Order: sequence, then C-alpha cells, then structure tokens
Amino acid sequence: MLENVIAVGLILPDLARSIAEEHLAELAKLIESAGGAVVEQIFAKRQAPDPKTFIGSGKAEELKALAASKNVSLIVFDDDLSPAQARNLEKIIEKKVIDRSGLILDIFARRARSREARTQVELAQLEYLLPRLTRAWTHLERQAGGIGTRGVGETQLELDRRIIRTRIAKLKDDLRHIEKTRQTQRKKRGAAYVVALVGYTNAGKSTLFNQLTKGGATSVDKLFATLDAKVQKIAYDVPRETVVIDTVGFIRKLPHHLVASFRSTMEEAVAADLVLHVIDGSHPQHGSQREVGNTVLHDLGIDSDRVIEVYNKSDQFGDIEPGRRGAIYVSALTGAGVERLVEAIRERELAGGEVMHLEIPHDQPRLAALLHEVAEVHEQRVTDDATIVTAWVPADAVHNFAQYAAATLLKPAKVS
Repeated sequence: MLENVIAVGLILPDLARSIAEEHLAELAKLIESAGGAVVEQIFAKRQAPDPKTFIGSGKAEELKALAASKNVSLIVFDDDLSPAQARNLEKIIEKKVIDRSGLILDIFARRARSREARTQVELAQLEYLLPRLTRAWTHLERQAGGIGTRGVGETQLELDRRIIRTRIAKLKDDLRHIEKTRQTQRKKRGAAYVVALVGYTNAGKSTLFNQLTKGGATSVDKLFATLDAKVQKIAYDVPRETVVIDTVGFIRKLPHHLVASFRSTMEEAVAADLVLHVIDGSHPQHGSQREVGNTVLHDLGIDSDRVIEVYNKSDQFGDIEPGRRGAIYVSALTGAGVERLVEAIRERELAGGEVMHLEIPHDQPRLAALLHEVAEVHEQRVTDDATIVTAWVPADAVHNFAQYAAATLLKPAKVS
C-alpha cells in the first residue's frame, strides 16, 4: 500500500517559482520511486528559511490541518532540514517529517544490491542519522517503518551514538578495502581503453551502456535504477581493447554523505580515458541537469578535454534540439546515432597512436617483446623470416617500429 505524502518546497527571493516547481516535480518523482503517493505539493514563500521550523510556524499549522484532511503520514521537504527544524515540525504537524537527503538515502537503501553499494549506503545513512539522535527513544520508535527509515532498520534505533560511531568507523574501513580491490581490478584491465558513462539520474546511461556492449544492464524509467558500477567490453570494432563502465547517476542537492560514500564508485570515471556525459536532451531542464553534471565532474577533477557530451533521447526532441558544439545526439532506445558515437570513440583512441602492420625479423626478439609490452596486438602470425603483426601502437612508441612497418593501416585521427 502506498504511503500518502505531502511534498513541500521553499521559494526564496532569488528562486523563480517556475524553477521551484521543477524542483518539486523532481521531488515528487523521488517520492514515487520510494513507494509513496504525492497527494499535495505545497510551497512556502519567505525571505529566508525560518531557523526553527524552516517554513514558519503559521505554514506548519496549515500543513498539520492539510495532513489530517488528506490522511497523510509523511511530509517531505525539498531542502535539507536541521535536526532541530525536523523535531519542531514533527511536534507541530504530528506526522513524520524527512528532508530530501533522507528520501534519497531511503531510495538508495532500496536499490543497493552489491556489498559495496550496501556498505556505502549504510555509511551515509548512519552519518545522516547520528546528529539526529537527540530525541527520546520513543520518538525514534514512531519513525520505524515507511519511507525514510529503510536500510538502517529497527535494531539500529536501539543503538547509542557511541556504537553508531564504532559502526561508522568499521564501514569506512570496509570501504577502504573495497577501494583497494577496485584498484586491483583497474590494474588487471591493464592497457584497456576505459569509457565511463556519467550523467544525471534517468538520463538513459544504462540503456546506452546496453547499446554499446550489447549487455543486459537494468534499464528502467526510474531515478537511481543503477547504483553499482558495471563494466563490460564494447561490442564494436575499435582500435584498442575497450571497456565501458556505467556509473551511479547525479542529481541536484545530492546528500553530501552520499557523495563522500560513493566517491570510490565515481573514481571509475576519474580513472577513465574518456568520459561520456549523458544528458537527457528531451528534458525541459536538460540545461540545468547538464550543469549539475559538469559541477560533479569538475569536483572530481575530470578535465573537460576527456569529456564528450552525449544528448540522449533524440527520438523525443521534437522541434527543439539542444544545440551544443561538439556534442553527439543519440537515441539509446532506438540505436539512432550510436554508430556516430562509436566513431567518436574510435577517433579518440586513434588520436593516441596508430594501428600498424609490422614485419619483425626473427633476429629482433627484443623488439617483439617491446611491442607486446607497449602495444595492443590484434593479430599475429609467423613466417619463415619474420613475425607478421597487426597492432595498435601508442604515438610515443611508433618510432621504435617505423622501419619495420609494411603498411600503416590507420593514421591517427584528428579530434575536433
């Protein structure tokens, strides 16, 4: 049975109502993803947030009456509330109150599948919960069950702050070990060219991942359907051994605890050779979603030279097409434009070297060994006089093999 919910937004002087409405519409979708039914969307207009109740005591009283009339059990605020504000609101409204961060944490708890994701989510939840453990245990018992309380569970509600801090320390240690495992996996991928998909949640990254890899990653019309980074070889003919990585989505006002906890997952993008910033070009706020993505990429230290913007859902653009120089337009659903995207990946790979056809004499064993060390060998056969090799050779190593090149099959491409 769906939980009846009221979504609440605050309009400040520097925020246009139309933007506030867009933000609250996104909050409503998050609530639906968590298993709630939004029965009302309410705005409070103020010069500044009220330090005691965020929206003011008068508006809080209005919410109390509305919640009673609509049989509502939960109030969700689009902005983060301080522990004191949440306590004061619950005393006035007499209903459970959570903020956007608590809601997103709840969704992550529902979607986490792998050990890494579960560890990351539990850590973020406990760090979110810790400063809120200031009320009587009976108050916390009233929160048990429903949106905003999954993952930690009722047993956690019996723990004191000292035990929670101990658990947080243990989870951080677990994540450090998991990150070491990730680093080992990256080393095993060795010389493989890594393409990472990043972007706003529900932009279609998993669908595009499936197009590029012919894989079966979960692809549904839900916010944060994918939490775990997925890695698979590209299914197209490209110069180098290439793997594609699907990462967790971005969203505005993402809880800082989650950002910190999921940093190890996002390090996949940091270490990638090429980052595809996937943007839902059909979304009315694709521009602001693009900026959210750019901010995260900047914060992660990813240079814009390594990023290609990919506007997805071109089959839904209609008459208005988002114009960005150098961007690529695709429909991950229909496959339209995917070949052009793959060609862009090829160009990036070739820009770093050449595919060469070499005839290495048998009396040059060191040269053959060097080739296997620095290049990616595609084909190899042995004749009476030489070893015939087709390989992708990095630009800074081409000179070592130039005199043995029977033909250069592909020249390095210029990247516009």
